[in-house]
Amino acid sequence: MPTGFRGQRVVVGLYLIIVAFSGVAGYATATIVDGITSPRFLFLIEFPATPLGLGAYGALTIGLVLGVLLVAVTVVSDRIDDATPGSTTAADSAVESTGSTEQPTESPTASSEPIEESTESTKNRDE
Repeated sequence: MPTGFRGQRVVVGLYLIIVAFSGVAGYATATIVDGITSPRFLFLIEFPATPLGLGAYGALTIGLVLGVLLVAVTVVSDRIDDATPGSTTAADSAVESTGSTEQPTESPTASSEPIEESTESTKNRDE
């Protein structure tokens, strides 16, 4: 992938595309549909039921809702980083987080020896 299309640039680009699309959708809706009542942004600011009013309302509403979600994801991802630098597996990170160097042991039910079926269980299966 080119260096210009990574991380935050992609997210911000998609955010702007979605906000612009919702503005165009609001404009188109007001152009096509008659009798639309005036929407209220955050239940406070009344927008006119014109193509520009509904376009602005759509862009602002989606921009605010999606922007708050993106900021929340950014804050959480910055504060909660569960990856340990240099760690390649989950077992390595578990050892580093607990400080234990003890190796995991095999469970008692998991053995490398084959399990032989008793003759009673094969008789019941055949009947």
